[in-house]
Parts: sequence; C-alpha cells; structure tokens
Amino acid sequence: MNTLVTPSWVSEQLNDPDLVVLDATLPPVGVTPAMDTHSRYLEKHIPGAVFFDIEDLSDHATPLPHMLPTPEVFSREMSALGVSDQMKIVIYEQEGVFSAPRAWWMLRTFGAQRVFILDGGLRAWIQAGLPTQSGRADRPPAAFHSSFKIDAVADFIQIKELIAKHAQILDARSSGRFTGVSPEPRPGIESGHMPGAMNVPFTELLEDGRLKSDASLREYFAAKGVDLERPITTTCGSGVTAAVIALALELAGAKQVNLYDGSWAEYATHPEAVVEKTI
Repeated sequence: MNTLVTPSWVSEQLNDPDLVVLDATLPPVGVTPAMDTHSRYLEKHIPGAVFFDIEDLSDHATPLPHMLPTPEVFSREMSALGVSDQMKIVIYEQEGVFSAPRAWWMLRTFGAQRVFILDGGLRAWIQAGLPTQSGRADRPPAAFHSSFKIDAVADFIQIKELIAKHAQILDARSSGRFTGVSPEPRPGIESGHMPGAMNVPFTELLEDGRLKSDASLREYFAAKGVDLERPITTTCGSGVTAAVIALALELAGAKQVNLYDGSWAEYATHPEAVVEKTI
C-alpha cells in the first residue's frame, strides 16, 4: 500500500480501534512570532487525532535540535499517547509538507510497520468536507514496543566516511544556505555544505501543498543525477526536512535510504567538519 493515503480512506476507517491519527505539525524555524501549532491543534483537528509533539519527543539530553530519543523513552511516550507499534498510524500536518515526514520516519525507525501520511494534510481533509473537532483528544494507553532500525540513522562518523567514499548525500536546505549565500536560522552556525553533497531543497519536491506524484519525483531525482539504486543519505538543518527527501525517495522507488539525525546543526559545529561554500 502507498505511504500516502487519501482523506476518504482515513474517514472510512476513523472508527476502527486499530487506527490512530496523529497531528505532527512542528513550528517552522525562524518564523516570528513563533507559530503555536499545539493551540491550532486544540482549535481544529481530525476527530480523535492526538498531538504528536516532535519537540517533546526528542532527546533533551543533547543541545542538538530534534534528535531521536532512546527506544525506551520513545516506547514509553507512545504508549502513553495510546499508540501501539502494531496499529495503523496516520500522520498529518496542518499546512503544507514540513514535519509530518519526520514523525513518519521516527515511528518507522522505532519499528512501527503500518505508518501512513494523509496526502494534503488537514487542509485536504477540510476541503473534502469532512468534520473536525476541537479540544484535546485522549486515547487509552497502549503498548508500543520499539525495535530500533539502526541502519535508518547516520551519525557524524558515518557522514565522514560517506563523504570520503563520495556517497550520495542529499541536503534539503535552501540553495542559499547550501551555497553559503544565506545565513542559517540558528545562531552561531555558518552556512555552506558538506563536500560532495547535492542540494535538493525540500520545497522543490512539493506542489500545491503536497508531495509531487511518484512519477514526477522520479523525474526530478533523475534530473539531479540521483541514482535510486545506490544508497542515499539525507540531511538538512536539524533532521526534519531531511525526512521529506527520505519520504520522496521511497515514493520514487529508492530502497536504501538513511537520515543523518544531527544534520547541519551537528555537522557545521563539529571541529572535524569540512565546510564548503560556492558563493
């Protein structure tokens, strides 16, 4: 089954106890004033949906943003939310495509098998004339048993090795940040890119607030010179939009994809990092 699902598919199964819907909207970085996505969830969400707070569900023992927590912590938090690793899990966000793929990647990395994304998100749901509800939705506790997929995650040591091997590294940041022309949104981090990395701005994978068609994604990656048959590592500023590329690659047919969790926030501040600019 395709990872992307339609509003009608979700609506038909909304009362299925084996289905859970998650709002995984994360505020974009650098937007002032900061968007309160949790308040927006409370104001309007798909009936029964619970809020998947990527920030709260990250590792707070590190200064790096959005890093994966331990499998034990993730299991505990998911169980408390009423999410089992055996359920059908549908993820959406309130506008566009930005953070839902990160939640999809997190859940898959921790062993959930049936994880889907609502194509078009909440906007498509409302445009389809389907109902919403307000307030907090609570679910009874469930049992989430993490099974960590270590091959899905790359760290700094592996990134250094991949750079040395001239492996395929796709960077989701904007072209300005990638080349070094534009500043990074996080203070104290210089812009630029890893040696040999390829710039694939995640916004170029989108059309009308959703991911392009599978065929269009294949054409896009082919035009970029990406070999879908070879291993690919995705990266971005903090590991969020790298998951947009990872999802687009899966839809396009790539089989060997992992994500650099520390991404540019870690790489650019590491004393051993080589930063290139093409200004």
